[in-house]
Amino acid sequence: MLGTSNEIRNPGLRALPPGVERYFVKGGGLSVIEVFPEDQIEIINDEGKQICEIIVFDANGKPDQSILDLKENANADFSKRVIAKDEKITKIFKKRNLDLSKAKSSIIFNEDCLMGEKITHLAKDKCFVLIAAPGDPLNVHEQNPPTDLTIFVNRAKYSETDEQFILPDPLSDPIVEQLVKRRTAETYEVKEGEYIQIIDTGGRQCSDFLAFDTHKLNDGIESIIDDKATRTFMGSAYPGPGLFSKFYDGNHEAMVEVVRDTVGRHDTFNLACTSKYYEDLGYMGHINCTDNFNKGLEKYDINARKSWSAINLFFNTGIDANNVATFDEPWSRPGDYVLFRALKDLTCISSACPCDVDAANGWNPTDIFVRTYAKNNKYSKAIAFRMKTDSEPKLTQETGFHKKTSELTRNFVEYKGFWLANNFTNSGTIKEYNACRESAIATDLSPLRKFEILGPDAENLMQYTLTRNVKKLSVGQVVYTAMCYENGCMLDDGTLFKFGQDNFRWIGGDEYSGEWLKEQAKKKKYKVWIKSATDHIHNIAVQGPNSRKILEKFVWTAPIQPSITELEWFRFNIARIEHETGTPIVISRTGYTGELGYEIWCHPKDASEVWDKVWEAGKEFDITPLGLEALDMVRIEAGLIFYGYEFNDQTDPFEAGIGFTVPLKTKDDDFIGKEELIKRKANPQRKLVGLELVGHEPAVNGDCVHVGRAQIGEITSGMLSPKLGKNIALCRIDVKYSEIGTEVEIGKLDGHQKRIDAKVVAFPFYDPTKSRVRA
Repeated sequence: MLGTSNEIRNPGLRALPPGVERYFVKGGGLSVIEVFPEDQIEIINDEGKQICEIIVFDANGKPDQSILDLKENANADFSKRVIAKDEKITKIFKKRNLDLSKAKSSIIFNEDCLMGEKITHLAKDKCFVLIAAPGDPLNVHEQNPPTDLTIFVNRAKYSETDEQFILPDPLSDPIVEQLVKRRTAETYEVKEGEYIQIIDTGGRQCSDFLAFDTHKLNDGIESIIDDKATRTFMGSAYPGPGLFSKFYDGNHEAMVEVVRDTVGRHDTFNLACTSKYYEDLGYMGHINCTDNFNKGLEKYDINARKSWSAINLFFNTGIDANNVATFDEPWSRPGDYVLFRALKDLTCISSACPCDVDAANGWNPTDIFVRTYAKNNKYSKAIAFRMKTDSEPKLTQETGFHKKTSELTRNFVEYKGFWLANNFTNSGTIKEYNACRESAIATDLSPLRKFEILGPDAENLMQYTLTRNVKKLSVGQVVYTAMCYENGCMLDDGTLFKFGQDNFRWIGGDEYSGEWLKEQAKKKKYKVWIKSATDHIHNIAVQGPNSRKILEKFVWTAPIQPSITELEWFRFNIARIEHETGTPIVISRTGYTGELGYEIWCHPKDASEVWDKVWEAGKEFDITPLGLEALDMVRIEAGLIFYGYEFNDQTDPFEAGIGFTVPLKTKDDDFIGKEELIKRKANPQRKLVGLELVGHEPAVNGDCVHVGRAQIGEITSGMLSPKLGKNIALCRIDVKYSEIGTEVEIGKLDGHQKRIDAKVVAFPFYDPTKSRVRA
């Protein structure tokens, strides 16, 4: 039912009340905020069990806790230690003349504070406030990760008419800082190797970008980024959402490369807006980007044009099913940016698009801000990951194992906010696949989301939110399960580790599953803490027939724990590397390959050591690194499901092929989605089945499946199986056609002009009795 408000929700924009600002302190980190007289600071303990350290500096940089009416009760040890190790923060302190040497601190919140607990303070005078979330590196055997704090500052003085203008901190010392006022365009020049940061300060504002080769321009040649050359090199038929990794001119020479993008949605190439566009709408004389470009480029003796082909940053376009270009409001939030690196000396111009007659700028043109940086800076390649539309962006991270995997390949892809290897140099997908089936592999799976579930109601919460019967778990046991919404459709799948009576660790694929657990705990008024641990626990899977022999060489376990030889399927143990005082690890007999295998869980700082130990022990068995392409092959053969393919939030566990995770007959306790799942099981509409196809052309996700003209299913995943010598696929199909042996056809082209014969077969395709994984 709709609410009573007539307003359209815009969660992508920071819709805070006027005068309210939001900041975040990352667990184990700190932030410094400037505060003025009568400003109110609200500190929220997002996940609980997290102390907060505060230091207050007066306008002259001297420590003075009384400004926030705080009492000194600590020596600021954590903050001093962090600042001493961070050159960037040290520079900020020196620039603001903040004297940390004699500073004392105040500790607020206690180590057992509840989720969402709040503390508010009022500033008596102007000051700088350092807020830290102290915490040491997590011991993987324990469950105490430092977690985030959220800060709201309610400004006593502000203007009701001020539009939000969010300018992120510079990435380093800028060479140029250029404001591009709304409805204008500005030129600037960069040298080869320098960086260009184009920032959307207000959100949902397009900015067209042009770049000329400066040396050719000095010779009277207008060599500009070319749309057709770039699209052709990148294999793209049409303009579309997103950015290419590089952009080329008509001479096939690279002009810029994309280093960072916090939005992910841009028009790769359309025209900058023109006078004709507005004239055709009846707005004669409307200011436009093309005229602004012509005016700005006059000083370079560049000929005026009726239109300019541009990279339309933050412009949200697409091509619909009828091959018609479409557009809507931009996806960019205030403070979002794109970072280019110049591959030549360039003469550039950026616009703040003036369009106010349609959705291109959300009907409200705002400013753009440009910074350039020296070439000696090094910035990680990244795109932004957001758990929810209004979450703060997290730039793509490197896992703890990246240092080692990056020595073996440059082929990385972004997955769930991390860089993971797609395949490995001098190895390749098929070799990696064969190594998993015949000997042993190691693969980085650190992006899996980890949450510590703690407290007297921990078991009650997991029993209520998961489909499995959690009460049957023993300490040291792991269970694979589904997590469902109220309608019985799947939010996530994952594994639950039981560490103690009131201690669990949830490991899933979706970061929102942690948020879901918090929401349900609040509704049920459970006394439980859900602590995010993804950044504190990274993991590799060691899989294959020789995986046990590899781990036996270096894993030490206490006498009360099962040894690697004794560890059974879906069990874990607390372990060390080499000896009883060695690096702490957790070993679970789990995996995603259908082979005998294990996962090693460790702190990121220990990841290189873990990798080296695995590699040293695995040389005898010709251990091979495995990337995502080969991982996808082995999991399809093993009939293991993947979000976005075999299941999504419109699929229940029965339709996803994991009905065994829903023990409706033996789990008497209520759990989320139970009543709907009872109905869905009694009245199934679709089923996941295996298909075997004729020929050598594989089916791919989304291919239609037909009986005659009618579509009766769709392919979720497909592959050519080297081991089985078959063309196989997983398919979600109408239950009427799900019997083994049913003949169907896979549609290609338009689904009718080309068909591939197939039949329904049993799956898992590989080792259907799971004798290998249980070995």
